[in-house]
Amino acid sequence: MKRRRELEMGSEIRSAIDELSMVVLKVKPAGGPEQHSTCAYIPTKPFLSVCNLLLQVLDKIGPTMAVLRQDVHQNIQRLEKFYESEPSVYSNVVEILSKEAKEGKAKKGPSCSKAFVWLTRSLDFTVTLLQLLVEDFGRDMEQVVDEAYNITLKPWHGWISSAAYKVALKLVPDTKDFITILMAEDENRDMLKEETRTLISLFLPVLEGIRTILKTFGLDRLKCT
Repeated sequence: MKRRRELEMGSEIRSAIDELSMVVLKVKPAGGPEQHSTCAYIPTKPFLSVCNLLLQVLDKIGPTMAVLRQDVHQNIQRLEKFYESEPSVYSNVVEILSKEAKEGKAKKGPSCSKAFVWLTRSLDFTVTLLQLLVEDFGRDMEQVVDEAYNITLKPWHGWISSAAYKVALKLVPDTKDFITILMAEDENRDMLKEETRTLISLFLPVLEGIRTILKTFGLDRLKCT
């Protein structure tokens, strides 16, 4: 209940910082996916908790992120369902990736491996957006979202996804409104900026570690079909 009240007060940044403190990765790409169990670790529950907080941020950007939000939600559900089938075994996301790779299912159909790839890219989009915004709170929000999209998601989207995004881009809130709804009740802009920088500094090594693991499993170049 306390957690829900905190989120309602606009503390997604603070909550994400707390969750990221539990996402401690162990990454060693040498040896390929067949040797994953001794060289790579991504805690499933904390990772999915961070992804759920991502949904809160996308909600604040508004209708322009509706398609991305739905995609994130579905991918979270897919991984959660797999994890819940045997939590003691799949407490490490890498175990899920390894199982699908061995069965030849990673790149076929709605796999958990694909879900993990797109969740990572959505997190990358959000972090890039926050990086651009924190550099200058006076920047136009539409430009910030567009630049973040072009850097992180556009290279992997087909023309249909890109076209849908361009139409929705016109619905983003202005920068002042977005910053206001991101702030907790006891915050000012300087405090939000400092917390956002802390969040980014925690996120960057996590994302870099995940990219290394995706490359090990040959998932780093997947595109929309």
